[in-house]
Amino acid sequence: MSSEERFGEYVMVRRHGEGHVAELVLDRPKAMNAVSTGMARSITAACVALGEDPGVRVVVLTSTHERAFCVGADLKERDSFTDADLRAQRPTSRGAYTAVLDLPVPAIAAVHGFALGGGFELALSCDVIVADGTAVVGLPEVSVGVIPGGGGTQLLPRRVGAARAAELIFSARRVEAAEARELGLVDVLVEEGRAREEALALGARMAANSPVGLRAAKKALRLGQGLDIRAGLEVEDAAWRTVAFSGDRAEGVRAFNEKRKPVWPGE
Repeated sequence: MSSEERFGEYVMVRRHGEGHVAELVLDRPKAMNAVSTGMARSITAACVALGEDPGVRVVVLTSTHERAFCVGADLKERDSFTDADLRAQRPTSRGAYTAVLDLPVPAIAAVHGFALGGGFELALSCDVIVADGTAVVGLPEVSVGVIPGGGGTQLLPRRVGAARAAELIFSARRVEAAEARELGLVDVLVEEGRAREEALALGARMAANSPVGLRAAKKALRLGQGLDIRAGLEVEDAAWRTVAFSGDRAEGVRAFNEKRKPVWPGE
């Protein structure tokens, strides 16, 4: 079973099963999910709400469009902006990508079709990217006179290394599914038309685990990136202390010893 809630005109959230897996759906099909100012606000609002919901354990980012996950910024809207408009709109635009990146629970992107520019940056802001055989990804911003401004210059090299990221960003080239998997631009490659289904299934497997553990593990992974090993281990130790004396830890050990599935208290 699933329930549905809308955030503005172009974003909806579906909750699956017992509500532990939240599907954040990009739903602006007439524009191939190009991110307008209004859509950016809705993405931010949805992410904030999901992050504050203790019942949500995993977020899966999907799209309703048949040929695109998201083609990036709404360039038609941008073309109507004055310089002052663009400057004023920047925090709203940036906030949408930051909101996905800041989700305190595991986030999975389900990429079908084009994920370009800001669309690929939304996927990069997730922890895992599941793509099907139709996927085409890339950061082509320099071809229109800008740079990746939704985290791409920072997130892509963390995935594929500085030199590979430079080649992809400077050339503005689009990468099809098989090569994208080979280069590490996506993590899981599935059959055409199954990205959403497989991403939700992966989300369900993750959501079966301790909600306290999931949030702590994500925090340790994110905060530890870029630190030297000693500093990273301190981050890990701090996260460990937040779960070691939790109800989830006690229930997990008890369930293991009793050979049953745990019933997580979530605290």
